[in-house]
Amino acid sequence: MPDAYILGIETSCDETAAAVVRSGEQLISNIVASQIATHQPFGGVVPELASREHLRAIVPVVRQALAEANRTYDSVDAIAVTQGPGLTGALLVGISYAKALTFALEKPLIAVNHLEGHIHAVLLEERQKGNHELHFPVLALVVSGGHTHLYLAKQKNESWTYQNIGHTRDDAAGEAFDKVAKLLGLGYPGGPIIDRLAPHGDAHAVKFLPAQIKHQDRRKVKGTPQADGDQRFDFSYSGIKTAVLRYVEQNNLQASIESRRKALSGIAKPKIEDYLENSDRQTLDLIASFQRAVVTDLVRKTLAAARAYDIATLFVTGGVAANSELRTTFEQHSAQEGLPVYFPSRPLSTDNAAMIAAAAYPKFQAGQFAPIDFSAEAGLALR
Repeated sequence: MPDAYILGIETSCDETAAAVVRSGEQLISNIVASQIATHQPFGGVVPELASREHLRAIVPVVRQALAEANRTYDSVDAIAVTQGPGLTGALLVGISYAKALTFALEKPLIAVNHLEGHIHAVLLEERQKGNHELHFPVLALVVSGGHTHLYLAKQKNESWTYQNIGHTRDDAAGEAFDKVAKLLGLGYPGGPIIDRLAPHGDAHAVKFLPAQIKHQDRRKVKGTPQADGDQRFDFSYSGIKTAVLRYVEQNNLQASIESRRKALSGIAKPKIEDYLENSDRQTLDLIASFQRAVVTDLVRKTLAAARAYDIATLFVTGGVAANSELRTTFEQHSAQEGLPVYFPSRPLSTDNAAMIAAAAYPKFQAGQFAPIDFSAEAGLALR
């Protein structure tokens, strides 16, 4: 089959992204316009502001992706766009623009699940390295600010199918990182800040109990039926977030938090030295202990699922996959079990359009094109 150049568009949350990928395995261009500065004053993503920023950025971002790939609108073979999950308003900006392009250019349109995109980010980079030997079954941990999922992934011909065997019952892991960082006056986004500060604290100073999930999951995951006897490996991070709040209250840390928040708000782009200068030993120990507890829980449950389902290959992907301690811990424990583990590079861990274009390629080969009347699905399940 001749090479296929796919233009990917991603607008599921607060990154406006476009990329060109050749045949699912060669990244030609990858442009991401971040909205961090827009949402930083609010300590999190404001959906209406995200949609407005996507409207401003979508055209120049796509143009830049095509220019850097040395392609024209006419010379791409298909256009892929994120259908969901994500923020409805944000998704609709990318979908509307993708529809307009496909109508004007008479090109096929491919709808992609954002979560599948994260999985294909790993595949894209492994194929770029020349690694085409992938052993099944594959277990994928997709862990980010909005998602914490475990998927069994299988390949049939060119298509991929997924079975959800675990998800968070409440907060996603990345959401817990961001909320704890906000609570401690560290700013937004919190995950990268905690990752950089954790090595400066004692990870054993504060004892956090692992989440105990005793009741059956009452939430039905649409499109992911469970067969009798299937084991589930669910997560929960609202408890540890509450435990951090209680620790702050019991140890009277509020004054130091307010002082830190005020000091950091006066610095346009704080550096690690600024955070350390405004963080006492007790706070650094709390940060390190929190990160260690979340990482330990993610690794323990994922590897337990890998053993239960006799997994041959492990993927760890999504924004939290950029966390240094998470990567190191997975590499160490997976090696002990003889289980190969793959991560995307840090630029492809967070939301991007290269992963959308890569995930679209098997659908392009199979002729799985989207009807022109498809729409955004904020809660789209992966199956």
